[in-house]
Amino acid sequence: MKRILVSLSLAFCFASNANAQIPVLELHGGASYYIGELNPYQHFINPKFAGGVSLKLFMNPRFALRGGYSYLRAEGNDSESSSANQVNRNLYFRSNIHELHAGVELNFFKYKPGDMQYHPYTPYLFVGLAYFRMNPQGVYNDEYIDLQPLGTEGQGTSANPEEQYRLNQISIPFGLGFRVNMNELTTLGLEFGMRKTFTDYLDDVSGYYADPSILEAEAGPLTAEMADQSLEGQGSGGTNAGVQRGSPNNQDWYAYAGITFSFILRKESQCRNNFRQKRF
Repeated sequence: MKRILVSLSLAFCFASNANAQIPVLELHGGASYYIGELNPYQHFINPKFAGGVSLKLFMNPRFALRGGYSYLRAEGNDSESSSANQVNRNLYFRSNIHELHAGVELNFFKYKPGDMQYHPYTPYLFVGLAYFRMNPQGVYNDEYIDLQPLGTEGQGTSANPEEQYRLNQISIPFGLGFRVNMNELTTLGLEFGMRKTFTDYLDDVSGYYADPSILEAEAGPLTAEMADQSLEGQGSGGTNAGVQRGSPNNQDWYAYAGITFSFILRKESQCRNNFRQKRF
């Protein structure tokens, strides 16, 4: 009878533990880059340091929830382009990005954090929603200055009645990764993800050049200078007023690639360990 009771209790404990959720703390570091007006097509151009921390909850061997914070940077420079038009436009920007994200992961193979024998590794896909804050900056007199308050495309003036773009934005992160258990407590992985944004002003460039005389009169000489840094004017009268400055029909993107290192926050059920010590 004792053996029957112990066996039933052991079976119940194992069944409960098999459905247990496993929390994992993940640190990640790598590089970020952007795609937009100053880099329309090429991936991994001007990569900059990025990193962050995430909390993941593995609901079952196929599915996990994730959420966390990432610091990334986007940067672009027309002078490094192979396009003559971009070189002539001569714009530069950088933007620090602070991102809060949440989403889901789908494992290709059955996977369990800490399992070294049966489910030790898997590729995975992820998708989610992110809230991020950007701040595009340019260089003036060898110092970085914020571009959004200037209204470099005439925002808020008679040349462009639109309001300033928002620095707080939403993006959709998605991508893929691979992870493998190093031991019963830690996991090592690789991850690459794109972020689709809903703004074309990650780089402060979107529409058309505003009339420089209006910018200088209504927004100030600094705005006029930062708005048009082209080597040669392409419009009438030697200015670029009315000439296309960006591509308003295409939104900007940013991306991240890096290494992940995870710590399992809750070990295997203690009741399972206790029953392992039983002798029948």
